[in-house]
Amino acid sequence: MADIEVKGGKKGGSKRKKLSTRVDLTPMVDLGFLLITFFMFTTTMAKPKTMEIIMPSKKKTPKPNKVKDYTAMTILLSKKNKVYYYYGIGSDPANPPKIELTDFKPQGGLRDAIIKLKNNVAEYKQVNVNQPGVEASDEATILIKPDTNSTYADMVNSLDEMQINGIETYALIDITKEDRSFIKLKDNVQSSGN
Repeated sequence: MADIEVKGGKKGGSKRKKLSTRVDLTPMVDLGFLLITFFMFTTTMAKPKTMEIIMPSKKKTPKPNKVKDYTAMTILLSKKNKVYYYYGIGSDPANPPKIELTDFKPQGGLRDAIIKLKNNVAEYKQVNVNQPGVEASDEATILIKPDTNSTYADMVNSLDEMQINGIETYALIDITKEDRSFIKLKDNVQSSGN
């Protein structure tokens, strides 16, 4: 740090003696530990983010939920990250619904189809206020049917879309033979169109 001059008794000149300086780092270590403990006590830990899932009750005879056709949308998750959907329940094999193919893009994907469903339900309720079976509490209901060859990531992405779009009523259910036939029909139409 600093040089200290020391005058010697010899004639002919003076000698400079350099003394070594020593810095005591003990207070710095104490300060470091004080800062670490301060930040440990004042920081907030990241809270886990989980999705709430309501499981069915364990009653022997569950009451079946009545899903209205105009409020329903069915999402079919298939192989190679293909997402098929149709509006309605699709319970009539003689009259198959119009199947659409999409993906999870923010623009032009499944999100737009869900927004369209919500708008259609709100419009239908306004137009048919006095119709029997139409209630003000009706809301969009989505049935998610993953196939055995679909990926887990697609299922998680579809559940994320429910959260993003504020869909409160949705269900994960098994895919039916009719739904698989709808997928094959759509694939055949697309392959013949190309």
